[in-house]
Amino acid sequence: MATKKEEIIEIKPLDIKTIPIRIVGDTPLIVHAWSEKAKRMMLEAQMKATKTKTKELRDPYDDFIQSMYWITEKPESTPEAFEDAIKKGARFGFPVTAIKMAGNAAAYRLGWVKNQMGLRGAYFLKSECGDLAEIESDTPIMREDMVRIGMGSADLRYRAEYRNWSMNLELEYNASGDYTLEQIVNIINAGGYACGLGEWRPEKDGDFGRYHIENS
Repeated sequence: MATKKEEIIEIKPLDIKTIPIRIVGDTPLIVHAWSEKAKRMMLEAQMKATKTKTKELRDPYDDFIQSMYWITEKPESTPEAFEDAIKKGARFGFPVTAIKMAGNAAAYRLGWVKNQMGLRGAYFLKSECGDLAEIESDTPIMREDMVRIGMGSADLRYRAEYRNWSMNLELEYNASGDYTLEQIVNIINAGGYACGLGEWRPEKDGDFGRYHIENS
């Protein structure tokens, strides 16, 4: 009876390295997180729930509070509660994945890569706050903007704006991969110029949310 040959598989090691990077805002950042109210209304619309009550009155300050990604506990939607939270060291964040998406999209539009698929596993951005990168900035202010919605109608939006902002991140990459550290850093940097973050960013015909990687 023939014996089965053992197959030897060589596992090639990955040369994983991590470096700190800091992105610095060039234009103000406007954020608009999905509030629990918005999620509930979307679910009700999808389920075609029957409306049994009158439409809720608009609370601009609540829209402002809900528009932010809170790292610390979210306060009540009043100016007094917000000011108290700021005095106690309120911390805010922004989704880390959005920064990587901006870089990958910019690399494709600039013709640096043929598609974005290869970049998905080429590097990863991390933060001490998990999914959110902490925003270091002046105290966020409330914006009132008129926006166009379906069929040419308009609506008012109340959102937070951060000025003089920056974020500290950890860049993890494979040094033995297809992309060098220099290429990856330039990809992330290009994302801040060509795409940006948040509302009314260059990718959405605006000029907000632009940034660059700080030299160090």
